Amino acid sequence: MERWWHYLTPGPAQLATGLACLGVGLQRGRLPVVGPRVLDHWVAVVVGAGRGWYALPGGRRLPVAAPAVLWLRPGVPHHYGPDADGWAESFVDFTGEGTAGYAELGLLPEAEVVPLDSAEAAQRVTARIAAICRRGGPTAVAEASAAVHELLVELHRHRADLGPEGAPVMELLRRNACLPLSVAEHARRAGLGVEELRRAVRAQGAAGPKEYLLTVRLNEAKHLLAASELPVSTVARRVGYQDPAYFTRLFTRRVGVAPTVFRQREFRGGAVPAEAGRADPEQG
Repeated sequence: MERWWHYLTPGPAQLATGLACLGVGLQRGRLPVVGPRVLDHWVAVVVGAGRGWYALPGGRRLPVAAPAVLWLRPGVPHHYGPDADGWAESFVDFTGEGTAGYAELGLLPEAEVVPLDSAEAAQRVTARIAAICRRGGPTAVAEASAAVHELLVELHRHRADLGPEGAPVMELLRRNACLPLSVAEHARRAGLGVEELRRAVRAQGAAGPKEYLLTVRLNEAKHLLAASELPVSTVARRVGYQDPAYFTRLFTRRVGVAPTVFRQREFRGGAVPAEAGRADPEQG
């Protein structure tokens, strides 16, 4: 049996960044059963080899087969362990207000056991966190915490329970984002109902179709404002808003400054550079 772990104690400044690493561990072999217990923070337990179980409240056991990740949530009892032959796992403890945003995006799922198509990417990130902790130094907590963001993304990217149909849906939304279409019309173009579209978008790591479409539109609007001298009214129409005043209010609320102020700060001058895949509001 091999076991190594290291704990970190982030200070107020690191906690204020929204996400902080609390510890990391690498273990393999016939490991002891964990729990039942309750923690006050999140833990991602990545099972890279072997089999085991996870006990739900009430005693029913879910099978765990590598590669998979166990999500231990704050305030929720957990109880798990490997089968008799043992398993190989890595774990990362983390906390912070930023976890609420990741949960909203679906990167911190409600499921206790999530199958992966591969654990290699997550293991590489965890090994890097372990190397940071072994090295130590004044920036260790910041470096380890930065890697937690990457870990959450990699674990979502390699979920085996998400079908491949989600990516084409997101690409269709991206291409048509600047068309003046409602979410219901986008759903019909994708051959889905509104609720089906919402589930597909959330499964891909976005808060929802409306939020994703808005993000694509605002990104395009920023590009046009910074790289061209097009009037704000034209920029508004280019990104799908027929009412320039509404576009200005929306842009100001989400970006923090009005479109004209953003242009004054960010203008690069010259013609709008070509960009592959840019939405064309004239196509539909």
